[in-house]
Amino acid sequence: MQGSGTTATIDLVADMGESYGQWRMGDDDAFLEIITSANIACGYHAGDPRTMDRIVSLCAQRGIGIGAHPSFPDRVGFGRRMMELSETEVRTDIIYQLGALQAFAAAHGTKVTHLCPHGKLGNSVITRPDYAKAMVDAIYSVDPSIVLYTQPGQTADLARERGLKIAMVGNIDRSYEDDGTLTPRGLPGAVLSDPEEIAARTIRLVKDGILVSRNGKELQRHVDTILLHSDGANGLGIAKVVRQRVAEAGITIHRFASI
Repeated sequence: MQGSGTTATIDLVADMGESYGQWRMGDDDAFLEIITSANIACGYHAGDPRTMDRIVSLCAQRGIGIGAHPSFPDRVGFGRRMMELSETEVRTDIIYQLGALQAFAAAHGTKVTHLCPHGKLGNSVITRPDYAKAMVDAIYSVDPSIVLYTQPGQTADLARERGLKIAMVGNIDRSYEDDGTLTPRGLPGAVLSDPEEIAARTIRLVKDGILVSRNGKELQRHVDTILLHSDGANGLGIAKVVRQRVAEAGITIHRFASI
């Protein structure tokens, strides 16, 4: 297994393809030189057909893992607002977005290897049994070989029961509460910005399986992949430092999901 305290292998993943039309979000081309897997927006919170096509093509050329990054249908809120939907709506919205990315992957002679939910959808499937079931059912019905990138909670438990492969994600540039949940973005210190601090947290998490909460509590966490954010003010600078420090620490950087 990857990412436990005794293993020195980790997958570096970033959210990609979140531009739309003439509007640009993040430096996708620069991030593709750093990461080993990509969560690609599928049009609901960001992204468009041209962007999806370009990012999938570049990932295929570089051997980067291609992952669907579905969200609530919330383009205005960038997928970060809570939406009350039925289980059927969540399931079919995920299938729709996954199917769109699969088509682009097929067009470039490759396939979607993982799925990582975005924003509020990603938070909700961890805590809500109905949303978790919708996500697991969507993946299982489309392609059970797809790896679910998630965090501890309802989705991971249900995915294991259904026999889906999962990869545990560490949001290394985000603060955690004592219960292991992410600190709400509206609270002070929710988003970390010091590249060296973030790199040090990454190394300790990968090597020792320990993540320190906002209040100083040591949390035992298993991770298979580290999520880097490309939409922050210094996202690229952080990603470069993390990759360099991780390599210097003797940790192998390798994609988790394989074709």
